Amino acid sequence: MTTFIWIAVAIVLIGIYLSWTAGRLDRLHARIDAARAALDAQLLRRASVAQEVGTSGVLDPAASIVLYQAAHEARQAEEDHREVAESELSQALRAIFAEEAQLEAVREAPGGEQTVAELTAAVRRVPMARRFHNDAVRAARAVRRHRVVRYFRLAGHAPFPLAFEMDDEPPAVLDDRSSGN
Repeated sequence: MTTFIWIAVAIVLIGIYLSWTAGRLDRLHARIDAARAALDAQLLRRASVAQEVGTSGVLDPAASIVLYQAAHEARQAEEDHREVAESELSQALRAIFAEEAQLEAVREAPGGEQTVAELTAAVRRVPMARRFHNDAVRAARAVRRHRVVRYFRLAGHAPFPLAFEMDDEPPAVLDDRSSGN
């Protein structure tokens, strides 16, 4: 009789552990979804502000076209091409704002200070949102790699989380950290 009690206690403890692990994994997947939504919002904001700058007419025509096309591609990209399109927008922003003169042209336009502030905030928030997303992905992957999670299929049918890898380096003139602010 004592043996059956110990077996029952062991089964209950194992069940509690599996339930706790499955709940933790579910919370991590929810965190990934929330972080991905925040990342998507920041990427859309950056592309929208870049597109606005590209169509404002304050940049030279070639820079306007390059910036507008890169922002448009980033907004319209399919999910499997999104990382590349966002990286290309980052590269376009760095190329266009490599010189302080382009930034000054935007600043001198009506509403330019606000536009520069929005663009600066947008390019600063994208790396932070991507870092939060990738940290959540890393945590979920660590839990999903445990044998217990794999053997008991605690992840269910949730897809294996993938990090969002892109070039998110902001232009030096728009990076608050480089100016000491």
